[in-house]
Amino acid sequence: MNQAIWDGLPDEASARLALALADACADPIATTQPYGEDDGYMRTLVTGDILVVIYLGHQTKTLHIFQIDYLG
Repeated sequence: MNQAIWDGLPDEASARLALALADACADPIATTQPYGEDDGYMRTLVTGDILVVIYLGHQTKTLHIFQIDYLG
């Protein structure tokens, strides 16, 4: 489902999201905000008109996208 949402984004929004996720891979805590209570795992990535809820896999060094909301 998230893939369909990402595929449906306008080109500029999709590019911004890709860059923001690359930044989040490099430094996930600094580039994201807590999602609810700050447990260090569930985080929110905001890029203007896109909000992404992600789960950080600290040991595996992965990001798992749970939700993409496009507000544009």
